[in-house]
Amino acid sequence: MRPVMTYIVITLLWIPTALAGLPATEVADPTPEAFRAYWYPNGAELSRFDLRQARYGEYHAGDAVMVFVTEALNPHTQIKADRPGPQNIPILKLNAVRKFYTGIYPYSTMTSVFSPVEASAASLLPLKITTSVQEWCGHVFIQLNREKTGWRYAARSYFESDGDRDDRFGPVLPEDALWNLIRIAPAQLPQGPVTILPGTLFTRLTHRHPQPQQAQARLQPVSRQGAKGQALLQYALDMPDVQRRLVVWFERHFPHRIEGWEEHGRTPAGKVMVTRARRTHLIMLDYWNHHANRDRALLTHLGLAQEGG
Repeated sequence: MRPVMTYIVITLLWIPTALAGLPATEVADPTPEAFRAYWYPNGAELSRFDLRQARYGEYHAGDAVMVFVTEALNPHTQIKADRPGPQNIPILKLNAVRKFYTGIYPYSTMTSVFSPVEASAASLLPLKITTSVQEWCGHVFIQLNREKTGWRYAARSYFESDGDRDDRFGPVLPEDALWNLIRIAPAQLPQGPVTILPGTLFTRLTHRHPQPQQAQARLQPVSRQGAKGQALLQYALDMPDVQRRLVVWFERHFPHRIEGWEEHGRTPAGKVMVTRARRTHLIMLDYWNHHANRDRALLTHLGLAQEGG
């Protein structure tokens, strides 16, 4: 399935420097045949991580789940297509979920990234990124939509400091785009100096209005191995002006599954804290066909507790 030509013209109107002409290093992009064989017949890839989330100057145990799945999206509306049509394009969608308690009350967060799977620098940028955060004080929703010259940003929040905001950014690379880029074309990961729009969940949890940041990125092999002895690569992104460092470990060879990550930062009091996630379970499953009560037993295959009766 291929995008129609009118859409290709639109997407090539801007290409961030971060993704233009970078040499492959330590990793090769998957072939279209390998990509199709892994993603299209097998449902979704569901992976569960042990989560140690830094929040309020303490660490909180929880679960993180990453759902990677292919689907069809209408590029003009940037919404999942309800029915087949020539305008639709194949995308890789990530739903990254975190659940943890701070004291008596729970946090639930989800970041969704919608990335075309066409292997060119322009089309690998997501068409849309959304993040929602729910906890007992209130909830927040953030959305980035790709436009011809950059990004349209909207935030809706219960909290005055976050506010209801609308903004636009130029052709900057969003941090949230990196997760799908690892899975689709890891050789295209930016290295060296790069301008980054910090992750939407990071800006929400630190009560920051997003602004492009100068960063340093590095991809390198590590001696650490994956759960089944796979060779791993480490991708590190440093944003000194916001005191943020993201480190992601992923399998060197296709399908480049995420092994874990760390987020380094400082509290308002200056305390250095590191959020950590380590993968414990992974299954391939068409989860949307498993919504009956009897299917809840499948949660054990992901290492997740069954809640409720």
